[in-house]
Amino acid sequence: MPPSDYRLLLPDGWFRLHIDPDQRAGSIDALVNRQFEGTDSAPHIKQVLRQELLAQAEAAYAEGGIELYVSLQRAGALTVPASLLVSLVPPGPRGSAPTVQDLAARFSAEEEAEVSVADIPAGKAVRVRRTTGQPDRSVPVGGTGPSEALPSVTVQYQLPVPGTDGHLLLTFSTPLVRIADAMVELFDAVAGSLTWVDGEGRHE
Repeated sequence: MPPSDYRLLLPDGWFRLHIDPDQRAGSIDALVNRQFEGTDSAPHIKQVLRQELLAQAEAAYAEGGIELYVSLQRAGALTVPASLLVSLVPPGPRGSAPTVQDLAARFSAEEEAEVSVADIPAGKAVRVRRTTGQPDRSVPVGGTGPSEALPSVTVQYQLPVPGTDGHLLLTFSTPLVRIADAMVELFDAVAGSLTWVDGEGRHE
């Protein structure tokens, strides 16, 4: 039988944002107010954070996401920026569901993508690590030179949902490329905590 849900263990300081249009604004306001609780001297920073989270939630929803988690975890005086978007990849035509090996072969054709098949408690998953932010010479800054995309590291886990032809996709991202390996270890640990839950709330 297909699972009724899934569970993930997130570090302290990671928060779930409701990204559907009806709940989005209220969820973001609650998070921002919680983050700045007891502080009335930073209205501009609160507004900037709210706008950034709103844009992130809108983009996640447009991409078919079902859940978005953002990190406001603190490391001393700094925030550790990262996010996790959970998406459900719908099945294709009957009988055409790709296997994990098919997906790995498909992603391996991409340049600069590190692809592997990972065994996690929830099953076999395709793991794809990418680093972006190289100059894009097709969109010059000021019309004279290469533009610079914001650097980021992403790690995706895609695995079949048991009993269905659909897939669950976990997309982790962080701009902290200088400590990418440490952040990727964290992402791998979160992905490794994924478990399926049956209709009676039991972990499979």
